[in-house]
Amino acid sequence: MGNNLPVSLLQDVGSEHAACLVACISSLVFDFAARFKVGGTHLNFFIAHQLPVLAPRSYSAPAPWSPAQPLRDWLFPRVLELTYTALDLAPFARDLGYAGPPFRWDEERRFLLRCELDAAFFHLYGIDQADASYILDTFPIVRRKDEKLHGFFRTKDLILDLHSRLAAAIRTGQPYHSLLDPPPADPRAAHRPREQGKPA
Repeated sequence: MGNNLPVSLLQDVGSEHAACLVACISSLVFDFAARFKVGGTHLNFFIAHQLPVLAPRSYSAPAPWSPAQPLRDWLFPRVLELTYTALDLAPFARDLGYAGPPFRWDEERRFLLRCELDAAFFHLYGIDQADASYILDTFPIVRRKDEKLHGFFRTKDLILDLHSRLAAAIRTGQPYHSLLDPPPADPRAAHRPREQGKPA
């Protein structure tokens, strides 16, 4: 493999930790931090070891905006719905406790799921709203695409709105409720199972 990192294998961890890791390294705040380390197109081993991945134990702690549930239980439904869109990942879904059919690819739901995760990780990294706003402005391609399609920086606006909602939940102790209806990983957002004897 030379000095690159083309494959990273998780050893001695379950799918739960893999799901949390996927959520973490897919977040915009992680991307922002990684840009200060990665010079070019190669992710060398020594760089990978410096990236600010949250410790596995942090996912066992209560979610700051939903203290009655561990953080991992808040993350799982969102990661599950974003990843389990084809039967190839059925074993992964089962490991996360879901035995239903894959989820439909719904762009609006996926957008909101990603924004909820991004807002959550800004909080988990201890980043306030002003700094989150600055970080989001460092994604010009995201801004350009949003402005072309919607006329404004929709991703930034929604993440900051969700950041505020999570902050209010943390401040008041009242759990955050997703804007998604049905909620993340709800079976109603999945494909309907094929009826017995009927063609697909």
